[in-house]
Amino acid sequence: MASLIAACLTLYALATTGFQETQSAPTTPSADAKAGPLLTRWAADVDPNAPLPEHPRPQFQREDWISLNGQWDYAISEVDASRPTQWQGKITVPFALESQLSGVSKRISETQLLWYRRDLVLPAAEENSGALLHFGAVDWKATIWLDDFLLGEHSGGYDAFSFAVPPDFLDGQSHQLVVRVWDPTDSGLQPRGKQVNKPGGIWYTPVSGIWQSVWLEPVAAQHLRNLRLKGSYQKSTLELAVDVAGEADGLRLHYRITPMQELQWQDGRPLLQDVDGQAGQPFHASDGPPQKGSIGLRGGSFRDNIQIEAAMPWTPEHPNLYVLELELTRNGWPVDQVKSYFGMRDLAMQKDNNGVQRLLLNREFIFQLGLLDQGFWPDGLYTAATDEALCEDLIVAKNLGFNMLRKHVKVEPSRWYAWCDRLGLLVWQDMPSGDRYIGPNDPDLQRSAASAQQFEVEFDNIIDGLQNHSSIVAWVPFNEGWGQYETARIAKWVRQKDPSRWINAVSGWADRPVGQMLDIHAYPGPAIPPLDAKRAAVLGEFGGLGLPVEGHTWQEKKNWGYRSYDNADALTRAYEQLIIDLRPMISDGLNAAIYTQVSDVEIEVNGLLTYDRAVVKMHADRVRQINQMLYLPPPNYYPVLEDAEDNPRDWNYTTDAPADDWMKPQFDDTKWSRAQAGFGTEGTPGAVVRTVWDSPQIWLRRAFGWGGPPRGVLHLRIHHDEDCQVYLNGVLIAALKGYTTGYVLVPLRAEHMDLLNTTINVIAATCTQTGGGQYLDLGLMLVEELPQ
Repeated sequence: MASLIAACLTLYALATTGFQETQSAPTTPSADAKAGPLLTRWAADVDPNAPLPEHPRPQFQREDWISLNGQWDYAISEVDASRPTQWQGKITVPFALESQLSGVSKRISETQLLWYRRDLVLPAAEENSGALLHFGAVDWKATIWLDDFLLGEHSGGYDAFSFAVPPDFLDGQSHQLVVRVWDPTDSGLQPRGKQVNKPGGIWYTPVSGIWQSVWLEPVAAQHLRNLRLKGSYQKSTLELAVDVAGEADGLRLHYRITPMQELQWQDGRPLLQDVDGQAGQPFHASDGPPQKGSIGLRGGSFRDNIQIEAAMPWTPEHPNLYVLELELTRNGWPVDQVKSYFGMRDLAMQKDNNGVQRLLLNREFIFQLGLLDQGFWPDGLYTAATDEALCEDLIVAKNLGFNMLRKHVKVEPSRWYAWCDRLGLLVWQDMPSGDRYIGPNDPDLQRSAASAQQFEVEFDNIIDGLQNHSSIVAWVPFNEGWGQYETARIAKWVRQKDPSRWINAVSGWADRPVGQMLDIHAYPGPAIPPLDAKRAAVLGEFGGLGLPVEGHTWQEKKNWGYRSYDNADALTRAYEQLIIDLRPMISDGLNAAIYTQVSDVEIEVNGLLTYDRAVVKMHADRVRQINQMLYLPPPNYYPVLEDAEDNPRDWNYTTDAPADDWMKPQFDDTKWSRAQAGFGTEGTPGAVVRTVWDSPQIWLRRAFGWGGPPRGVLHLRIHHDEDCQVYLNGVLIAALKGYTTGYVLVPLRAEHMDLLNTTINVIAATCTQTGGGQYLDLGLMLVEELPQ
């Protein structure tokens, strides 16, 4: 039994100050890991002869299987070359050619081929038995031979595929397995995600060849395939469907369902059960009584709606799962056994009491706070070094108070989704992008027939391959206009194919009135899209706050983030401000928000984690605490003084320096000019300019009355560009540096509430400008928390 070491012991200890080291990065990688700019601490744990030994497909496991991960011969040739006779060295499968962990770290172009070879002793088969050869993913076009026999060809970088091994090869003798790969990266029109031949900015190193596990399964002539599971908590039923290969006479399917052992957490760490990486059930059943039954064959498949006794729901807080054991018999004799698992949950969209569309999980609204997850690693690129590394990001996200991840234009191995199922993380799954791009106001692409067919076939296979994971709650066909074509038809097709999940047809940019979500991107944000009568409002990307950490970056200089900070304190404060500003938007109708991002990726340094996953860059306890606020009942908001975004009012103002007591209530401002807020220049991000202010400094004053009771915490609602100071009845209540790109809520101290009079109050502010856009507008608001 191979232990997951108390479930990814890589999880950090929460810190309250300074940077947070999870562990030191390794000084020595595995023997075949070629030196590169950055390594994770798991690189040293990779056994080049047996990497990633865990079963690659936790929801469809057979006891007998053979991992083909390890050392293969490789060669690079021109695209028109025949099979090599000379091999250039060893490559560690399943790490992509370009990665350090492959032991090669080479790049190929669209005019070259990548070849793999290994000897394979196939077990001698009994009569009426065979074998299946599985590939988790190969980027991009793969052709596979066994000796000189062509097993098949597959085009697609993200979907799993299999080939049946002819019985003649199951002779106990050695055979040669050869794989040929052609990968045009961004020279082709195929789905490729963030891969480019010239990495930079938000575009990253290409990934070519085998990048997920390869394995072999002996099977009988009659065996199970294409398992489909849909658990409904509301109906307390499991919809089970499974196809059968081979002759159908005399077949019957027997099932055994048992609740999975509950996941326990201690000191911020999940205590997971041991995982048998070679042959066993990925997650153990409990000792409770099993639910058993059998199903007869109908039309070449087994189908049934199984009533689940005392069904337990799957939620992020309580990710209950059930172990499913299937046995196929023929005339009473067992011929195939498969182990799987499933969860019970339902998704819906419904208007709340205010007529706002809400996304519901098991009939309840749960705000979805997510992280953008690109799934890149400095040493393995698309492939995590170990299973512990694979689930590290998930545990960090869970511990920081996030309940969702958006898997961004990439598809992960099945084990990643299994850990999301187990840990209780919702997943929005993007379809990897490809082809050309359109701008926010452009019409849909006119894709070629070949390009559209590749996109749709691959997307269809991805949905089929991932459909049983409870964690996946949304499909995202298009992101920011990347490869966006026939949007309405694609959204309808995906919805018809999988009506059990939400469809976010377009995340950001080129919106079309289809799907179930209206999704905008705002950096740093946050922002809420205009409410739509038929779609739920979501914020598909925001944040992007950057901080390079010396010794943990892809390169020493010229790293970037959407907005940069110098230390953990400043970065954490900026993040807290984003969440404070986000919370009122939930009351206004926002259903979900996705922060960019889990980790740094190459020169992009706006992750919560460094690229090597060695440092959590913010103060973890403060991030977790502020995130938890988003799951509380929404507070009541009482405007004390409305700002220009809500209700423009007149202010007295001057651009000439006034007397020193200009902020005092008794100051005479009758000779100042008077005009409507806000004050600034057109084009300033997020500004609502009604009065032009284009000089270096401005001073504002306004008297207001307020007779309400002091309920809640007083907040300043302000949009400033740049430094500003705000006074209430002559007392400084805020001194703010820098600038905002929209209106933000700034909590004030308790004593500032005492400054409010029930008759007349005076608020005064000044703002300075040094370059770029400029703007000033402000108001006051009370925020009252409701009982939980």
